[in-house]
Amino acid sequence: MTRRSVGMAAGVICAGWLVAVRAQAPGAGSQDIMPALLAEVRGLRAAMEQMTSAGSRVQLALGRLQLQEQRLSLANARLVAVREQLAGSQRRHAELQEQIGTLEATLSGQRESDLPKGVPPEQIRQMLTMQLRDSQREVTNITADIQRLTAEEAAIANDVSSEQARSADLNQRLDELERALRPLK
Repeated sequence: MTRRSVGMAAGVICAGWLVAVRAQAPGAGSQDIMPALLAEVRGLRAAMEQMTSAGSRVQLALGRLQLQEQRLSLANARLVAVREQLAGSQRRHAELQEQIGTLEATLSGQRESDLPKGVPPEQIRQMLTMQLRDSQREVTNITADIQRLTAEEAAIANDVSSEQARSADLNQRLDELERALRPLK
């Protein structure tokens, strides 16, 4: 229980005690005070019930907000991880494309081979052809990986956007709750 609730409870007890003392005291003045005290006790009771209800609503809203922040944080972390993978795949794709260009230029005779001079030309051609095929196969795999990662990035970005909208909605609810709990002046 909070200090405020303890204070209100003490006030209610004091008011009840006063009612009991006044009820025992003879005289016409006690009859006039009784309805006023009863109304005051009812008002205090309603205020305590309202505070208890508001406290529960605030705790529930804050719990939801914390969960939402965790969900948003996880979605953002997933998005960063996928974007890093995508960037790595795109870099590797560019490297392989460059390597394929070099191999094709070497095979067509536009560029000299980096292989040692003592190797027979037919063997060099076979090695270059195998490297070219392997590089092209890897490019195909990386292209598929890039497409998958791009689709995954879009889906996660959509999730992040959804989570941000939920967070904004929860923040708006908290603002409304805060306004409702402000004391009247």
